[in-house]
Amino acid sequence: MNNNFKLDMSYIAGLFDGKGIIHYKQIKKVWKIKMELSMPDKNLMELFHETLGCGTLREKKVVAGGKKQWRWQCSNRDCFFIASLLWPHTIIKLHQIEQIVDHYGPDLQEIDDNVIDLALERKKRNDR
Repeated sequence: MNNNFKLDMSYIAGLFDGKGIIHYKQIKKVWKIKMELSMPDKNLMELFHETLGCGTLREKKVVAGGKKQWRWQCSNRDCFFIASLLWPHTIIKLHQIEQIVDHYGPDLQEIDDNVIDLALERKKRNDR
């Protein structure tokens, strides 16, 4: 794949708006979040994956006689990163994208802040 070519973020948001899926699952008070996109065009999916720079891209198992599909997936904190990138450009899945940002957003530190709030961390661990 050509590393010099990247897709425009608004194009990626459009692809995800049309074909993407966001899964939420709660396991013992902890939310598991997963984003995925499946398409038959391998080159487009490779560009999608390379442009975002995270997640995994694998061949998807299809039923007999079906067309080969490629699936990109990411989960948890990577979903927050992707949701932050897609948020300004998304339309259809805006509410779901905002839920991901709101879920992870309050506890995030500033980029230059490497100090951990121990009281907040203890509270989060005791709530589990």
